Amino acid sequence: MAYPGAVSDLYKDTFGTGFRLFRSPGRINLIGEHTDYNLGLVLPAAIDKAIYIAVGKRTDNTVQLLSADFDYTHSESLDDLKPAWKLWPNYILGVTEEFKKAGKCIDGFNIVFGGDIPLSAGMSSSAAICAGTAFALNALFDCGYSKLELAKLAVAAEHNYIKVRCGLMDPYVNLFGRKSTLVKLDCKSETHVYIPFDADSIRFVLFNTGVRHNFIKLSEAFDERRMQCKAGLDIIQKLYPEISILSQATKTLLDSALRSYDEKVYKRCLYVFEESRRVEAVCSALEAGDFNSVGRHLLDGHEGLRNLYEVSCDETDFLVDQVKGLDGVLGARMMGAGFGGCTLNLIKTEAVEEVIAAIRPLYKERFGNHLKVYHTLISDGTSELEIT
Repeated sequence: MAYPGAVSDLYKDTFGTGFRLFRSPGRINLIGEHTDYNLGLVLPAAIDKAIYIAVGKRTDNTVQLLSADFDYTHSESLDDLKPAWKLWPNYILGVTEEFKKAGKCIDGFNIVFGGDIPLSAGMSSSAAICAGTAFALNALFDCGYSKLELAKLAVAAEHNYIKVRCGLMDPYVNLFGRKSTLVKLDCKSETHVYIPFDADSIRFVLFNTGVRHNFIKLSEAFDERRMQCKAGLDIIQKLYPEISILSQATKTLLDSALRSYDEKVYKRCLYVFEESRRVEAVCSALEAGDFNSVGRHLLDGHEGLRNLYEVSCDETDFLVDQVKGLDGVLGARMMGAGFGGCTLNLIKTEAVEEVIAAIRPLYKERFGNHLKVYHTLISDGTSELEIT
Protein backbone atom coordinates (compact mmCIF):
# COMPACT_ATOMS: atom_id res chain seq x y z
CA MET A 1 0.00 0.00 0.00
CA ALA A 2 1.39 3.39 -1.00
CA TYR A 3 1.35 5.85 1.89
CA PRO A 4 0.20 8.53 2.59
CA GLY A 5 -1.93 8.58 -0.55
CA ALA A 6 -3.76 5.37 0.33
CA VAL A 7 -4.92 6.79 3.67
CA SER A 8 -5.99 10.06 2.09
CA ASP A 9 -7.88 8.30 -0.72
CA LEU A 10 -9.60 5.92 1.70
CA TYR A 11 -10.81 8.85 3.80
CA LYS A 12 -12.20 10.58 0.70
CA ASP A 13 -13.94 7.40 -0.47
CA THR A 14 -15.45 6.74 2.98
CA PHE A 15 -16.17 10.14 4.48
CA GLY A 16 -15.65 12.71 1.73
CA THR A 17 -13.50 15.82 1.90
CA GLY A 18 -12.80 18.28 4.70
CA PHE A 19 -10.05 16.45 6.56
CA ARG A 20 -6.44 16.99 7.61
CA LEU A 21 -3.51 14.62 7.11
CA PHE A 22 -0.65 13.88 9.51
CA ARG A 23 2.52 11.81 9.54
CA SER A 24 3.58 10.16 12.82
CA PRO A 25 6.94 8.32 12.74
CA GLY A 26 8.27 5.23 14.42
CA ARG A 27 11.56 5.37 16.25
CA ILE A 28 14.84 3.67 16.90
CA ASN A 29 16.67 3.97 20.20
CA LEU A 30 20.43 3.98 19.89
CA ILE A 31 21.07 3.50 23.60
CA GLY A 32 19.14 3.94 26.84
CA GLU A 33 16.70 1.04 27.00
CA HIS A 34 14.27 0.76 29.95
CA THR A 35 15.78 3.87 31.49
CA ASP A 36 12.94 6.23 30.55
CA TYR A 37 10.46 5.01 33.15
CA ASN A 38 13.35 5.04 35.64
CA LEU A 39 13.73 8.77 34.86
CA GLY A 40 17.16 8.34 33.33
CA LEU A 41 18.70 9.29 29.97
CA VAL A 42 17.75 7.93 26.55
CA LEU A 43 19.01 8.55 23.01
CA PRO A 44 16.30 7.80 20.42
CA ALA A 45 15.51 9.18 16.96
CA ALA A 46 12.41 9.39 14.79
CA ILE A 47 12.69 7.33 11.60
CA ASP A 48 11.40 7.28 8.03
CA LYS A 49 8.73 4.64 8.72
CA ALA A 50 5.46 6.13 9.90
CA ILE A 51 1.74 5.97 10.58
CA TYR A 52 -0.38 8.32 8.45
CA ILE A 53 -3.56 9.72 9.98
CA ALA A 54 -6.42 11.41 8.16
CA VAL A 55 -8.85 13.07 10.55
CA GLY A 56 -11.92 15.21 10.08
CA LYS A 57 -14.80 16.56 12.15
CA ARG A 58 -18.26 15.04 12.30
CA THR A 59 -21.58 16.72 13.04
CA ASP A 60 -22.47 14.24 15.79
CA ASN A 61 -20.79 12.80 18.90
CA THR A 62 -19.50 9.67 17.19
CA VAL A 63 -15.87 8.60 16.95
CA GLN A 64 -15.51 6.59 13.74
CA LEU A 65 -12.21 4.73 13.26
CA LEU A 66 -11.01 2.97 10.12
CA SER A 67 -7.79 1.00 9.81
CA ALA A 68 -6.48 0.93 6.26
CA ASP A 69 -4.14 -1.97 7.04
CA PHE A 70 -6.60 -4.18 8.92
CA ASP A 71 -9.68 -3.29 6.81
CA TYR A 72 -11.64 -2.84 10.02
CA THR A 73 -13.91 -0.12 11.37
CA HIS A 74 -14.88 0.76 14.92
CA SER A 75 -17.40 3.28 16.28
CA GLU A 76 -17.95 4.70 19.75
CA SER A 77 -20.00 7.54 21.17
CA LEU A 78 -18.07 10.32 22.89
CA ASP A 79 -20.77 10.19 25.55
CA ASP A 80 -19.98 6.55 26.37
CA LEU A 81 -16.37 5.72 25.51
CA LYS A 82 -15.33 2.22 26.47
CA PRO A 83 -12.46 -0.10 25.49
CA ALA A 84 -12.84 -2.11 22.31
CA TRP A 85 -12.37 -5.87 22.18
CA LYS A 86 -9.65 -5.42 19.56
CA LEU A 87 -6.42 -3.76 20.69
CA TRP A 88 -5.73 -1.16 18.00
CA PRO A 89 -8.84 1.06 18.47
CA ASN A 90 -7.94 1.48 22.13
CA TYR A 91 -4.87 3.55 21.34
CA ILE A 92 -7.07 6.16 19.65
CA LEU A 93 -9.92 5.80 22.16
CA GLY A 94 -7.46 6.11 25.05
CA VAL A 95 -6.12 9.39 23.67
CA THR A 96 -9.68 10.62 23.13
CA GLU A 97 -10.55 9.75 26.73
CA GLU A 98 -7.55 11.74 28.00
CA PHE A 99 -8.74 14.80 26.04
CA LYS A 100 -12.18 14.43 27.61
CA LYS A 101 -10.77 14.00 31.13
CA ALA A 102 -8.79 17.21 30.66
CA GLY A 103 -11.97 19.08 29.79
CA LYS A 104 -11.02 19.69 26.17
CA CYS A 105 -14.10 20.37 24.06
CA ILE A 106 -13.72 17.94 21.21
CA ASP A 107 -16.59 16.79 19.03
CA GLY A 108 -17.13 13.66 17.01
CA PHE A 109 -14.50 12.86 14.39
CA ASN A 110 -13.48 10.36 11.72
CA ILE A 111 -10.00 8.85 11.61
CA VAL A 112 -8.46 6.75 8.87
CA PHE A 113 -4.94 5.51 9.50
CA GLY A 114 -2.33 3.15 8.12
CA GLY A 115 1.42 2.96 7.76
CA ASP A 116 4.61 1.04 7.19
CA ILE A 117 5.92 0.68 10.76
CA PRO A 118 6.29 -3.08 11.33
CA LEU A 119 4.07 -4.18 14.21
CA SER A 120 5.56 -5.78 17.34
CA ALA A 121 9.08 -5.12 16.08
CA GLY A 122 10.24 -2.59 18.65
CA MET A 123 9.84 0.54 16.49
CA SER A 124 6.99 1.87 18.63
CA SER A 125 4.01 1.77 16.32
CA SER A 126 1.88 2.19 19.45
CA ALA A 127 3.44 5.56 20.31
CA ALA A 128 3.11 6.60 16.67
CA ILE A 129 -0.64 6.00 16.86
CA CYS A 130 -1.08 7.56 20.32
CA ALA A 131 1.15 10.61 19.87
CA GLY A 132 0.05 11.07 16.27
CA THR A 133 -3.62 10.98 17.25
CA ALA A 134 -2.98 13.42 20.09
CA PHE A 135 -1.15 15.79 17.72
CA ALA A 136 -3.93 15.51 15.13
CA LEU A 137 -6.81 16.11 17.57
CA ASN A 138 -4.92 18.99 19.15
CA ALA A 139 -4.64 20.62 15.71
CA LEU A 140 -8.15 19.73 14.54
CA PHE A 141 -9.88 21.12 17.63
CA ASP A 142 -7.34 23.86 18.44
CA CYS A 143 -6.82 22.59 22.00
CA GLY A 144 -3.57 24.48 22.62
CA TYR A 145 -1.46 21.65 24.03
CA SER A 146 2.34 21.89 23.85
CA LYS A 147 4.37 19.02 22.41
CA LEU A 148 5.45 17.97 25.91
CA GLU A 149 1.84 17.98 27.10
CA LEU A 150 0.86 15.83 24.11
CA ALA A 151 3.66 13.36 24.85
CA LYS A 152 2.52 13.03 28.47
CA LEU A 153 -1.08 12.66 27.35
CA ALA A 154 -0.05 9.81 25.04
CA VAL A 155 1.73 8.10 27.95
CA ALA A 156 -1.39 8.47 30.09
CA ALA A 157 -3.49 6.88 27.33
CA GLU A 158 -1.25 3.79 27.25
CA HIS A 159 -1.21 3.57 31.05
CA ASN A 160 -4.93 4.00 31.54
CA TYR A 161 -6.48 2.41 28.45
CA ILE A 162 -3.90 -0.11 27.25
CA LYS A 163 -2.58 -0.96 30.74
CA VAL A 164 1.07 -0.82 29.65
CA ARG A 165 3.09 1.39 31.99
CA CYS A 166 5.51 2.66 29.38
CA GLY A 167 7.79 5.66 29.81
CA LEU A 168 8.03 9.05 28.14
CA MET A 169 10.65 8.26 25.50
CA ASP A 170 8.56 6.95 22.60
CA PRO A 171 5.90 9.70 22.33
CA TYR A 172 8.52 12.34 23.16
CA VAL A 173 10.82 11.49 20.27
CA ASN A 174 7.77 11.02 18.06
CA LEU A 175 6.91 14.67 18.61
CA PHE A 176 10.36 16.25 19.03
CA GLY A 177 12.31 14.19 16.48
CA ARG A 178 14.42 16.05 13.96
CA LYS A 179 16.06 14.88 10.74
CA SER A 180 19.74 13.85 11.04
CA THR A 181 19.73 14.19 14.84
CA LEU A 182 19.31 11.95 17.86
CA VAL A 183 17.30 13.22 20.82
CA LYS A 184 19.14 13.04 24.14
CA LEU A 185 16.21 13.10 26.52
CA ASP A 186 16.48 13.52 30.28
CA CYS A 187 13.30 11.81 31.47
CA LYS A 188 13.52 13.37 34.93
CA SER A 189 13.68 17.00 33.80
CA GLU A 190 11.64 16.24 30.64
CA THR A 191 14.08 18.24 28.54
CA HIS A 192 16.31 17.32 25.63
CA VAL A 193 19.26 18.34 23.51
CA TYR A 194 19.87 17.33 19.91
CA ILE A 195 22.93 15.23 19.04
CA PRO A 196 23.82 15.47 15.32
CA PHE A 197 24.03 12.23 13.36
CA ASP A 198 24.51 12.80 9.66
CA ALA A 199 27.29 10.32 8.88
CA ASP A 200 26.81 8.92 5.37
CA SER A 201 29.34 6.20 6.14
CA ILE A 202 27.19 4.56 8.87
CA ARG A 203 23.77 2.93 8.65
CA PHE A 204 21.20 1.80 11.20
CA VAL A 205 19.95 -1.61 10.04
CA LEU A 206 17.26 -3.53 11.92
CA PHE A 207 17.03 -7.32 11.95
CA ASN A 208 13.54 -8.50 12.84
CA THR A 209 13.52 -11.75 14.79
CA GLY A 210 9.92 -12.38 13.81
CA VAL A 211 9.15 -12.99 17.47
CA ARG A 212 6.14 -10.78 18.11
CA HIS A 213 5.77 -9.06 21.46
CA ASN A 214 3.33 -10.91 23.69
CA PHE A 215 1.12 -8.13 25.04
CA ILE A 216 0.35 -9.79 28.37
CA LYS A 217 3.94 -10.89 28.96
CA LEU A 218 5.23 -7.45 28.03
CA SER A 219 2.85 -5.70 30.41
CA GLU A 220 3.74 -8.08 33.24
CA ALA A 221 7.47 -7.66 32.56
CA PHE A 222 7.17 -3.86 32.63
CA ASP A 223 5.31 -3.95 35.92
CA GLU A 224 7.71 -6.44 37.52
CA ARG A 225 10.82 -4.49 36.55
CA ARG A 226 9.28 -1.18 37.56
CA MET A 227 8.56 -2.59 40.99
CA GLN A 228 12.04 -4.11 41.31
CA CYS A 229 13.70 -0.81 40.42
CA LYS A 230 11.39 1.06 42.79
CA ALA A 231 12.20 -1.39 45.59
CA GLY A 232 15.91 -0.82 45.05
CA LEU A 233 15.51 2.95 44.97
CA ASP A 234 13.43 2.88 48.16
CA ILE A 235 16.21 1.06 49.99
CA ILE A 236 18.87 3.45 48.69
CA GLN A 237 16.82 6.49 49.69
CA LYS A 238 16.56 5.29 53.27
CA LEU A 239 20.33 5.51 53.44
CA TYR A 240 20.84 8.43 51.06
CA PRO A 241 17.69 10.61 50.88
CA GLU A 242 19.34 13.01 48.44
CA ILE A 243 19.30 10.36 45.67
CA SER A 244 16.06 10.71 43.71
CA ILE A 245 16.75 8.36 40.75
CA LEU A 246 18.89 5.27 40.26
CA SER A 247 21.29 6.90 37.83
CA GLN A 248 22.43 9.28 40.60
CA ALA A 249 23.80 6.39 42.64
CA THR A 250 27.31 4.94 42.42
CA LYS A 251 28.39 1.37 41.81
CA THR A 252 29.82 1.20 45.31
CA LEU A 253 26.54 2.40 46.79
CA LEU A 254 24.52 -0.14 44.78
CA ASP A 255 26.83 -2.94 45.89
CA SER A 256 26.62 -2.03 49.55
CA ALA A 257 22.89 -1.28 49.69
CA LEU A 258 21.37 -3.87 47.37
CA ARG A 259 23.62 -6.81 46.62
CA SER A 260 22.83 -8.67 49.82
CA TYR A 261 19.16 -7.60 49.79
CA ASP A 262 17.86 -9.24 46.61
CA GLU A 263 19.85 -10.44 43.62
CA LYS A 264 17.20 -9.58 41.01
CA VAL A 265 16.59 -6.11 42.45
CA TYR A 266 20.34 -5.52 42.47
CA LYS A 267 20.71 -6.64 38.84
CA ARG A 268 17.84 -4.46 37.61
CA CYS A 269 19.17 -1.37 39.40
CA LEU A 270 22.74 -2.02 38.29
CA TYR A 271 21.57 -2.20 34.69
CA VAL A 272 19.75 1.15 34.92
CA PHE A 273 22.81 2.76 36.52
CA GLU A 274 25.18 1.41 33.84
CA GLU A 275 22.84 2.15 30.94
CA SER A 276 22.46 5.80 31.93
CA ARG A 277 26.23 6.12 31.84
CA ARG A 278 26.34 4.45 28.46
CA VAL A 279 24.03 7.16 27.08
CA GLU A 280 26.51 9.83 28.23
CA ALA A 281 29.43 7.86 26.82
CA VAL A 282 27.73 7.35 23.44
CA CYS A 283 26.90 11.06 23.17
CA SER A 284 30.54 11.93 23.85
CA ALA A 285 31.71 9.38 21.29
CA LEU A 286 29.29 10.72 18.67
CA GLU A 287 30.48 14.27 19.21
CA ALA A 288 34.05 13.02 18.71
CA GLY A 289 33.11 11.00 15.61
CA ASP A 290 34.25 7.80 17.34
CA PHE A 291 31.77 5.27 15.95
CA ASN A 292 33.88 2.32 17.09
CA SER A 293 33.28 3.34 20.69
CA VAL A 294 29.57 3.80 19.98
CA GLY A 295 29.43 0.25 18.69
CA ARG A 296 31.19 -1.17 21.76
CA HIS A 297 28.69 0.58 24.03
CA LEU A 298 25.83 -0.98 22.03
CA LEU A 299 27.27 -4.44 22.60
CA ASP A 300 27.73 -3.70 26.31
CA GLY A 301 24.14 -2.51 26.45
CA HIS A 302 22.92 -5.78 24.99
CA GLU A 303 24.85 -7.76 27.57
CA GLY A 304 23.13 -5.70 30.25
CA LEU A 305 19.72 -6.34 28.74
CA ARG A 306 20.48 -10.05 28.49
CA ASN A 307 22.13 -10.69 31.85
CA LEU A 308 20.98 -7.93 34.21
CA TYR A 309 17.59 -6.73 33.04
CA GLU A 310 16.75 -10.12 31.49
CA VAL A 311 14.44 -8.96 28.71
CA SER A 312 16.24 -10.53 25.74
CA CYS A 313 15.43 -13.84 24.06
CA ASP A 314 17.29 -16.58 22.16
CA GLU A 315 16.63 -14.99 18.78
CA THR A 316 17.94 -11.53 19.64
CA ASP A 317 20.94 -13.00 21.46
CA PHE A 318 21.75 -15.14 18.43
CA LEU A 319 21.62 -12.20 16.02
CA VAL A 320 23.83 -10.02 18.21
CA ASP A 321 26.33 -12.82 18.77
CA GLN A 322 26.51 -13.65 15.06
CA VAL A 323 27.30 -10.13 13.87
CA LYS A 324 30.11 -9.64 16.37
CA GLY A 325 33.39 -9.58 14.53
CA LEU A 326 31.91 -9.32 11.04
CA ASP A 327 33.73 -6.80 8.88
CA GLY A 328 31.91 -3.50 8.89
CA VAL A 329 29.76 -4.19 11.96
CA LEU A 330 30.53 -1.68 14.71
CA GLY A 331 27.96 -2.85 17.24
CA ALA A 332 24.52 -4.32 17.82
CA ARG A 333 21.94 -4.79 20.52
CA MET A 334 18.37 -5.73 21.22
CA MET A 335 16.09 -2.72 20.73
CA GLY A 336 12.73 -2.03 22.30
CA ALA A 337 10.84 -3.50 25.21
CA GLY A 338 12.25 -6.99 24.75
CA PHE A 339 11.20 -10.63 24.39
CA GLY A 340 11.34 -10.34 20.61
CA GLY A 341 11.30 -7.54 18.09
CA CYS A 342 14.40 -6.24 16.35
CA THR A 343 18.09 -5.92 16.90
CA LEU A 344 19.68 -2.57 16.04
CA ASN A 345 22.90 -2.92 14.06
CA LEU A 346 25.42 -0.14 13.45
CA ILE A 347 27.08 -1.04 10.15
CA LYS A 348 29.45 0.71 7.78
CA THR A 349 27.51 1.62 4.65
CA GLU A 350 29.68 -0.34 2.24
CA ALA A 351 29.32 -3.53 4.32
CA VAL A 352 25.53 -3.55 4.81
CA GLU A 353 24.54 -5.93 2.02
CA GLU A 354 27.42 -8.33 2.75
CA VAL A 355 26.44 -8.52 6.42
CA ILE A 356 22.79 -9.18 5.57
CA ALA A 357 23.79 -11.91 3.13
CA ALA A 358 25.92 -13.56 5.82
CA ILE A 359 23.31 -13.45 8.60
CA ARG A 360 20.14 -14.45 6.75
CA PRO A 361 21.07 -18.12 6.07
CA LEU A 362 22.42 -18.54 9.61
CA TYR A 363 19.15 -17.32 11.09
CA LYS A 364 17.12 -19.51 8.74
CA GLU A 365 19.17 -22.56 9.67
CA ARG A 366 18.93 -21.90 13.42
CA PHE A 367 15.28 -20.85 13.78
CA GLY A 368 13.63 -21.82 10.50
CA ASN A 369 12.44 -18.27 9.85
CA HIS A 370 13.22 -15.82 7.09
CA LEU A 371 15.00 -12.79 8.56
CA LYS A 372 13.28 -9.51 7.71
CA VAL A 373 15.60 -6.53 7.41
CA TYR A 374 14.69 -2.85 7.69
CA HIS A 375 16.89 0.02 6.54
CA THR A 376 16.13 3.20 8.46
CA LEU A 377 17.00 6.86 8.18
CA ILE A 378 16.53 9.49 10.86
CA SER A 379 13.56 11.73 10.13
CA ASP A 380 11.51 14.59 11.51
CA GLY A 381 8.88 14.08 14.17
CA THR A 382 5.10 14.21 13.80
CA SER A 383 3.84 16.88 11.42
CA GLU A 384 0.89 17.86 9.26
CA LEU A 385 1.10 17.07 5.56
CA GLU A 386 -0.32 18.84 2.57
CA ILE A 387 -3.24 16.97 1.01
CA THR A 388 -2.80 16.41 -2.73
